[in-house]
Amino acid sequence: MNVEIMRNTLYKAYLNDFLIFCERLGGATSTLMKHILQFEADRRAINITINSLDTELSRDDRRRLFSEFGTLFPSGHLDLVACDDYEQVRAVMDNSPSFSAIFSKLSSSSDQILEKLFYEEEMKRCEATFHQQFHYAIFYAYMKMREQEIRNIMWIAECISQEQKHRVTDGLVRVGGLA
Repeated sequence: MNVEIMRNTLYKAYLNDFLIFCERLGGATSTLMKHILQFEADRRAINITINSLDTELSRDDRRRLFSEFGTLFPSGHLDLVACDDYEQVRAVMDNSPSFSAIFSKLSSSSDQILEKLFYEEEMKRCEATFHQQFHYAIFYAYMKMREQEIRNIMWIAECISQEQKHRVTDGLVRVGGLA
């Protein structure tokens, strides 16, 4: 079995189980975590679709890697499974209220730019957890924001080591702070 397929299968199970756990907690934790985890499930479905284009992964195998929740579930997942190229994925996302704004910012099919836009949206959702009190979602959001800070530091270090200091701000994603 391909390592990537195994990794994505395990992550799908993790997301599903974590969502069930958060729903059992109830209250603000459930609401906020569902919002974050649905975005994560949708992002993974989009990334799996884009990364599996022009590979030997069958449509049925692709569908099995998608989580069974999210704003795209189930009709958006069926549309993504049917995609054969990037433009079809983009057309599906243009019809999705959750992702049309993200895909409208793209001028080309650059995976790096799309990934940055996904990280920016994730940070917005994580930051929103700080606007409520008495819930556990804030701990998850805090860790995700720390992960993004590490990615930002790695980006800066790579730019410096490759003598591309003029590109430092290109890959940075804003983490929290004042708007």
